[in-house]
Amino acid sequence: MSALTGTGVLTRLALRRDRLRLPLWVAGLAALFASIGNSISGLYDSDAARLENAQVRADNVVTRAFTGPAPGAGSGALTVSEGLVFTCVLVALMNILLVVRHTRQNEELGRAELVGSTAVGRHAGLTAALLLAALANVALIVLSTLALLGTGMPVGGSVLVGVALGTVGMAFAGLTSIAAQLTESARAAGGLGGLLLATAFLLRAAGDAFGNTASDKVTVDPAWPSWISPLGWGQQLRPYGESRLWPVALLLLCTAVSVLIAVQLSVHRDVGTGMLPARRGAARARSSLLKPIGLVWRLQRGLLLGWVVGIAVFGAVFGGIGDQVEDLFSSEESAQFVRDLGGEGDLVNAYFAGMMGLLSVVVAGFTVQSLVRLRSDEENGPTEAVLTTAVSRTHWVLAHAFVALLGTALVLAGLGLSTGLAYGAVSGDLTGALGDLLETTLAQLAPTAVLAGFALAAFGVLPRGAATVSWAAFAVCLVIGQFGTLLDLPDSLIGISPFTHLPDLPAESLTAAPVLAMSALATVLAAVGVAGFRRRSLVLGG
Repeated sequence: MSALTGTGVLTRLALRRDRLRLPLWVAGLAALFASIGNSISGLYDSDAARLENAQVRADNVVTRAFTGPAPGAGSGALTVSEGLVFTCVLVALMNILLVVRHTRQNEELGRAELVGSTAVGRHAGLTAALLLAALANVALIVLSTLALLGTGMPVGGSVLVGVALGTVGMAFAGLTSIAAQLTESARAAGGLGGLLLATAFLLRAAGDAFGNTASDKVTVDPAWPSWISPLGWGQQLRPYGESRLWPVALLLLCTAVSVLIAVQLSVHRDVGTGMLPARRGAARARSSLLKPIGLVWRLQRGLLLGWVVGIAVFGAVFGGIGDQVEDLFSSEESAQFVRDLGGEGDLVNAYFAGMMGLLSVVVAGFTVQSLVRLRSDEENGPTEAVLTTAVSRTHWVLAHAFVALLGTALVLAGLGLSTGLAYGAVSGDLTGALGDLLETTLAQLAPTAVLAGFALAAFGVLPRGAATVSWAAFAVCLVIGQFGTLLDLPDSLIGISPFTHLPDLPAESLTAAPVLAMSALATVLAAVGVAGFRRRSLVLGG
């Protein structure tokens, strides 16, 4: 029996497990980039307007760090500047989750040990996970290229965009395979993969920020940090601009070296263990851990810290370019685009209304992620052990709900503070900017509570499908609610999202009626969830 015996069977098993999840990821990412291209194409009516926008992007250090400069002055190049880096981040996230799910999580749940008792080679599981990642990334290359061609983009640049997305994805699949060998749990492996992704983003951002603007005042030669980041390599393919292919070799080399390291590490450890020693807890627990809220807070605080820091960085960047909104969206078409997102009136207020509304929906991802943990804790976590004590089911669920909403409020406050401080610094009105933007972000707690109530109701009534239903609701709020106006969707459909029922802050005043109505709806949904959990049996090991 060779080390790869059974790879084909395990690959088919992985495909079977991800038969719904993976196609949604791939199709969604391809459609996302194509929709950005389609939007950019309709924003500028002349070459002069596109050139002016590209030059503003190259001249602004914050914009370069956040999205990267444009590789040219055409619609395709502006699309790359607007969407390539963030789409690459999402592609990397897809590959991190995929590899962790089919390697370290299988070991943590005992599946790898069960499979290993049959005629399966030592490296078959890791190879199957990487083959699945390769299939997903190849599909992404094909779909994203076809989607961009469908928007009328040039062939060469569209192919390069697809190659950039797919090869960046494979690089992170390889890096995550190392993380899966180093750590002892799926959560730690995913966290290490996320840390690698964040480091890659910061290196790319620093490289673009400190790079040199070329004589055409559009393109930027990045500084050295960008050249040690897989995200920077993908960006340097420069689709629709100079069109380089050689950075692909760096991404493929990174993938190959990472996989070789992961294979070597897997030989030197036992199944279920990691190369890094797991940190052991204290011999005696603090008194706060004896209460449900204290225990849930301890379990969620790492996730919350990551969200607060990450979203604050985004807020600072959006606030830092607030004084250049008039220049970035100088044409009537691009200004109307901003107003479609954030409402009519002053362009700066519309910009902040649109951006803060979008980021607030993104913050709701923390809320859903935090509450979906109820289900995973029920399957393989501490729920069963906790409920054998004097803690009631109602108390346990409400502790999770309280920590999720408190954490959401902290993340929203971090968003408002960082955006307000950055915009106040560049505009010279610190007090006014802080007050307006804090009110704008904290008001989003009401619609987020509705989404939290929906997630609780799904957990109580449909436990096996709770995660899928909750994330689907989040996707509806993000896509239909935030981009429904741009997609010309009917108001009745856009109104499904609770985030569309607040006034366009900070341009308009906050009123109590929608906040009270959404709070009442959230309470009813949470009550349904609690009642459902109290009446049903625990679903263990699902």
